[in-house]
Amino acid sequence: MNQKKPVYVLNGPNLNLLGQREPQTYGRTTLAELEAACRAAGEALGLDVDCRQTNHEGVMLDWIHAARTQAAGIVINPGGWTHTSVALRDALAASELPIVEVHISNIHRREAFRQHSYVSAVAIGVICGLGTRGYEYGLQALQQHFEENPS
Repeated sequence: MNQKKPVYVLNGPNLNLLGQREPQTYGRTTLAELEAACRAAGEALGLDVDCRQTNHEGVMLDWIHAARTQAAGIVINPGGWTHTSVALRDALAASELPIVEVHISNIHRREAFRQHSYVSAVAIGVICGLGTRGYEYGLQALQQHFEENPS
């Protein structure tokens, strides 16, 4: 299915350091490589993919607000905001879009503070611990959601 609007793939703080920061936890794939893989996966699924990353919460909130009218859905790795940001959760809920939450590492096998997500309650699904492949699975989940819920 080819959506008229793109799917936003949003990455939060420190994900610009993929491939460099804690490669034993997050792998060696760089953000540029991840974004290229997301665009290729989206193309194979008939989805237009718009990848973005920021270390600034207000910028992320602005993108999510814009997504209300400009995007078909969101795949998001909120990074550390997962566990801290009610504002991010509220913006995602207000978007009224299908959202898939993605984490490269298995947050449930990590520190206790990482095991709670404010985002999960507003997502149609959560993928964690499968490395950067989780983004492709997130795009697949959205594509299936679009097929099952045509607008």
